[in-house]
Amino acid sequence: NEIMRSPGSLLILFGLLFICSTQKAPGHKLIRPVSFQGICGVVLQKKGNHMPGPGKTSSQETPIEREVLIFSLLNMNQVKMGDNGFIDSVGNIKPIKTVKSDKYGKFCVSLPVGHYSVVVREPKGLYANLSDAHNNLFPVNVRKNTRAEVKVEITHQAVF
Repeated sequence: NEIMRSPGSLLILFGLLFICSTQKAPGHKLIRPVSFQGICGVVLQKKGNHMPGPGKTSSQETPIEREVLIFSLLNMNQVKMGDNGFIDSVGNIKPIKTVKSDKYGKFCVSLPVGHYSVVVREPKGLYANLSDAHNNLFPVNVRKNTRAEVKVEITHQAVF
């Protein structure tokens, strides 16, 4: 008890705690918090009748593998829009990054701070069915050391 009250003993104790917390056991990795900056999300597909009605059960969303394209923020006046959320043309605008969602529909892509549009490649073409009040296509804001979470719903084969 007397030893624990002396300032030197406390310093040694804190030093030992620090050394133990930064050492690793053989065969084990030292766990450090990892900061991630970018966009992570899930791609889900909805098909069929989703109209409300008597006895109607809630419909399921199916996770799906798709190519996910990340563009600098796209506005509808920069692209040629087609029907049902399809984009007929983006002109000569190239995606900043492209990634494929896994069999669970999940994807993650690291990006610098900025404003982006998330678009998926469907067999019929590029698809983005969301826009904001300024006509920006599927806008996502990436902040410093932040993971922006998105849910991309492919709904062109569904009725609402």
